[in-house]
Amino acid sequence: MSKQYPHDTAHGSRRTLLKAGVAVGAIGGLGVLAEIAKVPVELAAIPANLSPALPVGKANAISWQNWSGIQSCQPLGINSPANESAIADLFKQSSGTIRCVGAGHSFVPLVPTDGTIVSLDKMSGIIGRHDHLVRVQAGTRLAQLARELDGIGLAMHNQPDIDAQSFAGAISTATHGTGKELPALHAKVQALRLLTPAGEILTCDANTNADLLQAARVSLGSLGIITEVTLEAVPAYHLQRKVWLKPVDEMLAMAHDLANQHRHFEFYYLPFTGYAAAITHDIANDEKILRPESGDEAMLHDLRQLRDWMGRFPDLRRWLAKKLIDPQQVELAQDKSWKLLSTSRPTKFNESECHVPQEHGIDCVREVIQKLEQRHDVFFPLEFRFVKADDAWLSPFYQRETCSIAVHAAAGEAYQYLVQDIAPIFRKYQGRPHWGKLHAHQAADLSNLYPRWKDFLAIREHCDPHGRMLNPHLRQVFGVSA
Repeated sequence: MSKQYPHDTAHGSRRTLLKAGVAVGAIGGLGVLAEIAKVPVELAAIPANLSPALPVGKANAISWQNWSGIQSCQPLGINSPANESAIADLFKQSSGTIRCVGAGHSFVPLVPTDGTIVSLDKMSGIIGRHDHLVRVQAGTRLAQLARELDGIGLAMHNQPDIDAQSFAGAISTATHGTGKELPALHAKVQALRLLTPAGEILTCDANTNADLLQAARVSLGSLGIITEVTLEAVPAYHLQRKVWLKPVDEMLAMAHDLANQHRHFEFYYLPFTGYAAAITHDIANDEKILRPESGDEAMLHDLRQLRDWMGRFPDLRRWLAKKLIDPQQVELAQDKSWKLLSTSRPTKFNESECHVPQEHGIDCVREVIQKLEQRHDVFFPLEFRFVKADDAWLSPFYQRETCSIAVHAAAGEAYQYLVQDIAPIFRKYQGRPHWGKLHAHQAADLSNLYPRWKDFLAIREHCDPHGRMLNPHLRQVFGVSA
């Protein structure tokens, strides 16, 4: 069984947007409004072909599904090799498709296969260090890595807001945090080891197989199996967090200034409220601990309640939200970096995210907000972040300073609109999709968005000429016929 590293119960959440927020008790006490809105909003049904139910099969068949439940498969087997030799043996002894799995936090079908699924959970932990360079086994979960680094006085330069992913899975999909001068995780990978389907172990760094390193840093698990990475860490640091509310138009007007002024800046727009919540993190001057109680789950519950009660009356919904939200509220927190930047996610959701040039970020998010609020069933906050450019060939941030816009829908509710309605806006602003989030980009679209697209395809063909690392989704993405 793999190790689990849940957040300590005393830790607060990075997404503490409202402490009191849209109080459920207040909603319940408004008898007249409750009568007006007592019929819940009707949610669009999820089409049968997108149902989160597992496929029908033999009673004893092996099944897998992703975190949110919308991707699933029944593979021939799920293997957990403990070393590179075991992976090489697996390639030799099997003939079908092989796909790696981490935490299953991708919403697109990167994992599903009728072949073999490989988990690297047994290949986990820091296995070497030279100054700030640490050798990390590919199956190490981000939460575990943060704790192990902290134990030797180091930290990751940045973290995403979820830390359940395996490190290899995180970099393979270009997982990122926020910060105008902070690149995504893969940008700090200085070397890696890749085991190809032919059983060849390739070492990649700036001097050996340099092009392969730039291709493999973000490769969707299509070149082979990454077994080890060398990560550039930084000295451990403490952060101070500040959360406050602003009318969304004011937030949009000041977003670039805030991104310039703070190490980390992001905001969340709260649909049908007119407000956005700003979150900043800066290096703390001391190591004191300040951790207010998290209100994330209560906030999501309250936003859902507003939607359920007032979904048919958006203007009334906005009016009530403004009456219940305290715009003067400010929350401060302080702790070690890894305890503030990432959090657990009890409420499951589905997500689409796209990365647009920074100069178009505000215009793009304005249109996304307008489009979202044409649907009265929307309640999940929209997330807006900044990411520094890097040079990995398939990085959405390749040679481009970026704003990242993410839209969400609660698990079990309609989510197709996240792509159908929002994707045309992202395309208008030359958005590159997050590789692990819902999108509808095809090979022809992607070849125009990535200057090194053909170079990557050539390396992919060299590393895996028989397409053993490709499932139907990746064949579609790369334009490779079966």
